[in-house]
Amino acid sequence: MRKAEETVDPLAALLRLPASERTDRGLLYTPGEIAQQPATWRETYRRLRPRVTQIREFLEQSGVRAAGERRPVVFLVGAGTSDYIGRSLWHLLRAEWQCEVFPVPSPDLLTDFSEFALPGRPYLWISFSRSGDSPEGVAVVERAIAERAEIRHLVISCNSSGRLLRAIEGRPHMAVQLDESTNDRGLAMTSSFTNMVIAGQMLAHAWTIDTYEPICHRLADAAQQLIPLAAALAAELAEKQYTRVCFVGSGVLAGAATESALKLLELTAGNVQAFAQSTLSLRHGPMAAIDADTLFVSLVASQPQRRNYDLDLLREVGDKSLGRTRLAIATSDLAGLGPLADAVLAPERSYDIPDFYRPVLDVIFGQLLGMFASLQFGLKPDAPSPSGAINRVVQNVEIY
Repeated sequence: MRKAEETVDPLAALLRLPASERTDRGLLYTPGEIAQQPATWRETYRRLRPRVTQIREFLEQSGVRAAGERRPVVFLVGAGTSDYIGRSLWHLLRAEWQCEVFPVPSPDLLTDFSEFALPGRPYLWISFSRSGDSPEGVAVVERAIAERAEIRHLVISCNSSGRLLRAIEGRPHMAVQLDESTNDRGLAMTSSFTNMVIAGQMLAHAWTIDTYEPICHRLADAAQQLIPLAAALAAELAEKQYTRVCFVGSGVLAGAATESALKLLELTAGNVQAFAQSTLSLRHGPMAAIDADTLFVSLVASQPQRRNYDLDLLREVGDKSLGRTRLAIATSDLAGLGPLADAVLAPERSYDIPDFYRPVLDVIFGQLLGMFASLQFGLKPDAPSPSGAINRVVQNVEIY
């Protein structure tokens, strides 16, 4: 693999192309939306910081600081990538709020509403949506408002005109709208995903916001260093045209792994069969899918116990000669990774960033690999589904 000091940033090269060429190649939006993430994270923090008192009051009214059983069950609601936002946040929210928090896909809520919304229990639903127009997300919130008026709703969206924000307008619920720059125009959610995760991390720290500010800035600094390195490695690996990519991670990094796999599926129109598992789940059957043409990507945790499990799995995959290439992604303690991986991706300097906050960093490689692999397959990353199988906003969902 190319050494860091030899790195040429192919993402920057795409951004320098004339607008007409980027338009023709389907690159008008996606490269910039990936590249803008560190700056938009700072802007999301700046934008939401003045609202923290209001957010805190709403959460207190929803019972988040209440005693014992009076605290609500918190659902993190979304579909697809927006569901993976919840999977990238729930451990942090549970730790900071000390109440039950679960990621629940909005399609599951729609089909099994009564099984999820148990009578007599207090609930807070936090819905995430880039467009605010996902049919399932809108329908399930509208149903909850009509049938279970006691459920409290907090909506985080990147689109001020989305139906989801309108559904709670004028009601005792709360809307958090991010800057329009995060409302990705490309098909794949990239900066919208990471900025809604940042917003969720701020919710977790509603009562300790001053402790989160330096974490947010460290994330942005680390991402600024990581992006050109990740772009160079992603472009190099995309040229090898792997037929399969497996992402693994523990805790919230399992959510980042799942989102990374989805980026590859979306941006390559399924030409790359990408899948994700939590680190310890891979051995329970899914390891059988790692063939000789697989890129194996481990999001290596910083917390010592999780990290040991990640290292053991990297070692086992190597000992069994599974896959073609092993890649480790980390933010610190890189010395022990070299013998276990064919490549190690990390910011240029070590960052003390707890795993709770790392999903926004760890998905960047998957985003870039998806974009460069899309180009290798002759697709247009802004609209990579020539058959129309998938769209920027899900279509044709009949609501029953």
